[in-house]
Parts: sequence; C-alpha cells; structure tokens
Amino acid sequence: MNPYFAEFLGTAVLVLMGTGVCACTGLSKSKGQGAGWLTITLGWGLAVMCGVFVAGPYSGAHLNPAVTLSLALAGSFAWSMLPGYILAQMLGGFFGAFLTWAFYKDHYDATEDPDAKLGTFCTMPAIRNTWRNLFCEFIGTWLLCFCILMFSTEGNTPEVGMGSIGAVPVTLLIMAIGMSLGGATGYAINPARDLSPRIAHAILPMKSPKRDSGWNYSWIPVAGPMLGAAFAAICFVGICLP
Repeated sequence: MNPYFAEFLGTAVLVLMGTGVCACTGLSKSKGQGAGWLTITLGWGLAVMCGVFVAGPYSGAHLNPAVTLSLALAGSFAWSMLPGYILAQMLGGFFGAFLTWAFYKDHYDATEDPDAKLGTFCTMPAIRNTWRNLFCEFIGTWLLCFCILMFSTEGNTPEVGMGSIGAVPVTLLIMAIGMSLGGATGYAINPARDLSPRIAHAILPMKSPKRDSGWNYSWIPVAGPMLGAAFAAICFVGICLP
C-alpha cells in the first residue's frame, strides 16, 4: 500500500470509530446514548488501535500531524514526506467524519441539542479559558508524542517489551490521556481528529438546530498539539539521545 494512502485510510478508520463513539453516546435515540466518558475514552483508544493496524505496515501509522512533526524533529522521519503525510491525514479525518455523519444521519436529525451534534465532530472546552485550553492541548500532546518516542528506545524494545507488542502501547496511552487529561478540552491532541471533522460539521447538511462550528476556538486544537509535539521532540533529543 502506498504510505500516503495508508495514512489516509488509517486516519479515516480512526476518526470514523472515534467520532462514531461520540455519536453513539451523544445523539438522541442512539442505543448507546448516555454511556459516558469511560466509553468514549475506551472507544477512542480502540479507534487508534484499529487505525494503527490498518496503516502500520505501510506508513508507520502516524495518523496525526503532531506525531509526524515530532518524529521529523527527532530525526526519525524524512522531512520531504511530512507535507504529504499531513495532507493525507487531514483528508482521512474529513472522510472518517463524513462516514460517521452518513451512518448516524437519522440520529443527527432527531437530536435537538446543537452542541451535542458539534461534540460528535470536534472538541470544545468544558470551561473556556483560551490560554489554559491551549496549555491543556499542549501538555496532552507533549505526553502523547514523548511517550511514542520513548516506545522506540532500546529499553522498551526487547522481545517482551512494550515496543514489541505493536499498537497496544499507543492504545493504552490514548485511553490514559483521555481518562486523566481529557476533562478540560476533550483531548483533541490531533489536528486531523479535530480540524477536519470540524470542517465536515460546517459543510454537511444537518436538520436544524445546527450551531456554528466553533471557529473562534478551532485554532487551539491545532496550535496546542503542534507546539506540544515540537517540545516533545526537543525533550526526547535533549534527554534521551547522546
């Protein structure tokens, strides 16, 4: 499989299943409505696992522009491939969100709460505080990218080490971040998971009431993750590499 197509497909799977669990738990008349935060965090972790299994053998399964940037800054990924990877991830995120909308269209139409509809596509903060929200996304993505870089170190890659069991470490990491650090902003930690579905929300037809797509907040789940990813690479190179 072409690595760019693998990133597109893996990210589409990730976002389909991730936004899908948000739709399942948040939309009216869904059998999963009200299942809660634990279900959402487990669903997102397993969504990442499935995306990694799809793309991993062909592209390394970054599935996240922040991860791609972090790996490039750490010297583990070619800069020449970075623009193509990010474009593929963003397109995959849009396609995954489109599939969720098509799957749950009847439930979107049955839902009267416009915030609940938006929340199935993208993140919004529990308490709006611009710099705190940016800090939360920065720290969450720093943790994600730093741990991913650490998974590749020698001590974590023996025969029975965490680095030898494929997608499981990242799956557990995503769950842990959601359970521990997700309450403030909804832990986007991935521009392809947030901006692309946000664009889908703006474009796709939806029965009224439909609110705006939160564009005044939309830069935070992009800037915070990219800055956090860059800092994770700096920490990894400075602390772990000779």
